[in-house]
Amino acid sequence: MYESFYGFNAKPFQIKPDPSFFYGSKGHKRAMAYLEYGLSQGEGFIVLTGEVGAGKTTLMRNLFRRLESEKIIAIQIVSTHIDSKDILKLVAAAFGLKYADVSKAVLLLNLEQFLRQCDQQGKRVLLVVDEAQNLSSETLEELRMLSNFQTDEASLLQTFLLGQPEFKRTLLHQNMQQLRQRVIATYHLGPLDEQETKAYIEHRLTTAGWKNDPVIDEDAYRLIYKYTGGIPRKINLLCDRMLMMGCLEELHHFGKKDVNEVIDDFEQEFDANQLVSDNKSEHSSVDSLQVSSEKIDLEKMESRLIRMEKSVLFVLDLLKQNISFGSVKDHHLKRDKS
Repeated sequence: MYESFYGFNAKPFQIKPDPSFFYGSKGHKRAMAYLEYGLSQGEGFIVLTGEVGAGKTTLMRNLFRRLESEKIIAIQIVSTHIDSKDILKLVAAAFGLKYADVSKAVLLLNLEQFLRQCDQQGKRVLLVVDEAQNLSSETLEELRMLSNFQTDEASLLQTFLLGQPEFKRTLLHQNMQQLRQRVIATYHLGPLDEQETKAYIEHRLTTAGWKNDPVIDEDAYRLIYKYTGGIPRKINLLCDRMLMMGCLEELHHFGKKDVNEVIDDFEQEFDANQLVSDNKSEHSSVDSLQVSSEKIDLEKMESRLIRMEKSVLFVLDLLKQNISFGSVKDHHLKRDKS
């Protein structure tokens, strides 16, 4: 919606990981170096941890983009509390192998055969497991067992484990000793600092075709960093909402006041959702709901309603322009045919 208003050729702050918007901060460059080092070893496990939204998946997809596809087969799976019985099926499915209605023994045989075929073709196989903090020790043990597939010269499978900080605690458990011995590199991806936060925002804007419209004040950058803590996904959420507000209110300049307004919107939405959740769980009475609602800042509510109205008018205007353009185009086509 705001892309055309600011002349962007893409949405600069989308939430889904996109390697074309990859920003190499100090931490991300170092993490990439660790990943490439681990990849060069061709064996064992590489562990990458970081907070939610720190950029682990984007980092991995950027690595995928740089891999030589004719030499490396890389697949990525996301573990959502998958138990040890299903992890092998998930891996087999990711490699395009039969997994339904087969025993564990057959699954292992099929996986080994596939890995050996890849090796004979001169290809290496890389398995990336995202959200590894959800894996049980039994499931991690199944993944470790897959690393036993080897030839006389090399391992047939290398595994990257991506997870949130608590995954490191999982690895420290006594029953994880065998897996720890196979970890050849580990790195924790931290948040961006204040300067990197500004550079990150400008990088994504420039990648989307930014020509210094809108202008963002230094105070605005500082507040964005303070509110998001330098976590890329939080930065994306805040900046996306900021640009949407700017489009609706026809702003070409953002200062601290504008960022605060967006933050207030976030806080109000969270408070409103929490209020509804609390009242549902506690079966509060209608009277208590009315009392709680009095705490809402009416001026801010009115401001949000005005912006919503502008949003509707903006969309209607775009629709009218499209309809008008389509009518003119149809008229010219009919005239040309006649």
